[in-house]
Amino acid sequence: MPPRPVVQQGQSLRVWQRKALMEYLRGKREDFLAVATPGAGKTTFALRVALELFGDGTIDNLTVVTPTEHLKTQWAQAAARVGIDLDAGFRNSDVHTSSDFHGTVVTYAQVGIAPAVHKRRTVTRKTLVVLDEIHHAGDSKSWGDGVKAAFEPAVRRLMLTGTPFRSDENPIPFVEYERGPDGIQRSRSDTVYGYSDALRDGVVRPVIFLAYSGETRWRTSAGDELSARLGEPMTQDLISQAWRTALDPKGDWMPQVLRAADARLDRLRAGGMPDAGGLVIASDQQNARAYAKALGELTGEKAVVVLSDDVGASGRIAAFSASQEKWMVAVRMVSEGVDIPRLAVGVYATSASTPLFFAQAIGRFVRARRPGETATVFVPSVPHLLELASEMEAQRNHVLGEPKTKDGYDDDEMERANREEKASGELEGTFEALGATAELDQIIFDGATFGMPAATGTAEEEEYLGLPGLLTPDQVTALLNKRQAEQMAAEKRRSAAAPTSAAAPEIPAQPRTAGEKRIVLRRQLNTLVAAHHHRTGLPHGKIHAELRRLCGGPPSAQATIEQLEERIATIQTL
Repeated sequence: MPPRPVVQQGQSLRVWQRKALMEYLRGKREDFLAVATPGAGKTTFALRVALELFGDGTIDNLTVVTPTEHLKTQWAQAAARVGIDLDAGFRNSDVHTSSDFHGTVVTYAQVGIAPAVHKRRTVTRKTLVVLDEIHHAGDSKSWGDGVKAAFEPAVRRLMLTGTPFRSDENPIPFVEYERGPDGIQRSRSDTVYGYSDALRDGVVRPVIFLAYSGETRWRTSAGDELSARLGEPMTQDLISQAWRTALDPKGDWMPQVLRAADARLDRLRAGGMPDAGGLVIASDQQNARAYAKALGELTGEKAVVVLSDDVGASGRIAAFSASQEKWMVAVRMVSEGVDIPRLAVGVYATSASTPLFFAQAIGRFVRARRPGETATVFVPSVPHLLELASEMEAQRNHVLGEPKTKDGYDDDEMERANREEKASGELEGTFEALGATAELDQIIFDGATFGMPAATGTAEEEEYLGLPGLLTPDQVTALLNKRQAEQMAAEKRRSAAAPTSAAAPEIPAQPRTAGEKRIVLRRQLNTLVAAHHHRTGLPHGKIHAELRRLCGGPPSAQATIEQLEERIATIQTL
């Protein structure tokens, strides 16, 4: 057995980590659930807990359980930096660990396959089990049952997660649930450090969402040709088909969005983040390869492609993280726990629409390295995604007994397709994408929306793509307000300068389309919110949240004309 690890000088903690550590040491509970936003430092907190427990003799063994093979190496490296040696190469067939190590790092899949092996190791030594991203223990019955069987005898269990909720109702082992007045059970956390807290403390980057809409055309299996504008109110099946059409690499939507994303990445690299990297999250392998080819043609530099969670993929992720390469394209796998701090631009080109996956994906871009860094994520202007972007700061818990509804694509179908190494599986052939063009629809930041629609490649779009990369959250809001005001002023000047003919007969004003009305109302609401902010000092997001509380309904990006009109009337009375 190597020397017992101890806390070394210079191992400082962030404020939230110190508070959580004090709470942990005071309670001395067997089970402790720590919820902290991606990028906040959950690994550092857990390793400090382990050092304290090694130091006072509570434990003499540490087992860390992770969702992926890549994270095993990442944990072992982080532990080694504080004097804890973990065996990341442990296999179930080994049964015992070398005496050179203080413990092991394994995956949930390993535990699910042979829980008896891990129970034997847990029973024979005083063990702290760190369950990283604990919600994965509910991914399957074998994983959940295996974790419970293997680690029930542990002296202590420390659960970590950045997204303490799931899209299903599978209970998570060792997590305590409390029944609320509505009869619904919700997970209970022992310490919580949310994105809004971390943003205020400068621990994570502010994320600017650029939502792109555009016209889409497709042919159904019945031979009918349909068209729709991405982002406009329509039925779920039409949203799904328009969304898929936009993501088709053979159309114009994705190349135009990739061009805009690369321009944003170049701006960040030139403006204080010289090693900034970009990540495209694709739905399937066929699209991933096509996006990578498009990026190569656009930039003249080959994009790194990560298709599956194998040893080769892990090496490519690590190499990309340490390099100056511009772009990586992945099929959903680079979505949780993977630490690539230089990622600053993302393209959400996947079908996944659950709050869990969205939060995990956006978590790849929020890790702050120095003050003022910002992240930019390009998303399709799909109502459900816009709502998730608007509510990024919302704190969620895992809920048991609440009806679930699906939005957009069927994630289960897509997951099966990916597992079977297919492009889109049975989803292909249901319709044929005919074409799509992209248009910058709106910018979402701090729960508020900014800007007016702007065609790709125009000066109006460039105004937003060229935002400085080193900004505080307040500066981001101020600049977005300024850009929006300039855009509106330019539109008024163009309207005033439009030629009129005295000889031409007067044409009655045509009624606005629903889309045009929503744009005008959203713009008016944002202007009123900005004015209220200047009067009161309240953040834009809080003002929008209060209007939603008073009037009901979704974020303004998805609100109906009637809801926007009600909020405008309400804020005028505040």
